Amino acid sequence: MKVPRISLEQWAAFKAVVDEGSFALAAEALNKSQSSISYAVSRLNEQMPKPVLQQEGRRAVLTEEGRVMYRRASQLLKHAEETEDFARQQAEGQEAEVTVALDALLDVRRILPALEAVSTHYPFTRVRILETSLSGTQEALLQKQADIVIGSQLPVGFLGTPVRQVRMIPVAHPDHPLFHRDVAAMKIRCQEEGAQPNPLADPLTDPDGINDWELQVYRQIVLRDSGQKRQQDVGWLGSEQRWTVSHFSTSLKILRSGLAFAFLPFDWVEDDLQAGRLRQLPLAIGGERLIELYLVLASKEAAGPVTQRLAAELVSCLRNWQDQT
Repeated sequence: MKVPRISLEQWAAFKAVVDEGSFALAAEALNKSQSSISYAVSRLNEQMPKPVLQQEGRRAVLTEEGRVMYRRASQLLKHAEETEDFARQQAEGQEAEVTVALDALLDVRRILPALEAVSTHYPFTRVRILETSLSGTQEALLQKQADIVIGSQLPVGFLGTPVRQVRMIPVAHPDHPLFHRDVAAMKIRCQEEGAQPNPLADPLTDPDGINDWELQVYRQIVLRDSGQKRQQDVGWLGSEQRWTVSHFSTSLKILRSGLAFAFLPFDWVEDDLQAGRLRQLPLAIGGERLIELYLVLASKEAAGPVTQRLAAELVSCLRNWQDQT
């Protein structure tokens, strides 16, 4: 390995002279004698192929080569400072990486302020987002695949902090047949295809609302369980025709094409509803479902300072958002 001839101290002296405008002010800024600054810059000029500073009267002025080297020197000194900061953080027990398992019910955009706040305070800790769904979120907690888990289920032996209620609603494209149905014809079609109405819901049915037996004859988009051991089916799954996807973003693309309907978190479809790309289906009964989300630490005892800070920021961020909606 080739050892650099020019030291960081020389580059720091060079940068300080440029930043401060004189050798005297550079010496004051670096808490060194003026003679040591002058010597460091003089040696730097000798070691470079061409001088980086030249004297014009009492002022040291950048040469053309100096302007280029000033930018490189600034980057070099910044990297050196960051390396020292990283070593200090490691010595203080700060984690190199924190993993957050985030249930698909929650749009990642909602936690960006918390991630930014922690990254500003701990710039050298990497954050990994593990996107999960249904039992996959629980598995991430039980198998310690994540340090922080945000999901709808609390396994036995774990305590969670409620952070957000997710509102699930049925949606489809405005041109979907469910918005333009002939109820009498629909009953005949349902009978022909073997769809059975829910007798418990009939007495409470809104005559203008869509019944579950009507939904049964249309294609539904459902979310795949990301878990490997105990896969779950959750929500209304009455349709015989089903397309299964791995993420709500895929559901949205299919819904916008008008090929199906789905039950999605309101936060995922809010923009499409406002823009008129999707509409909420007016169900006769049971048209919405509220799901409580909890934040859980995989191990409170083993949680380092970054994990604890991120957990606190996430709770604050999601609760503030909850209050505003």
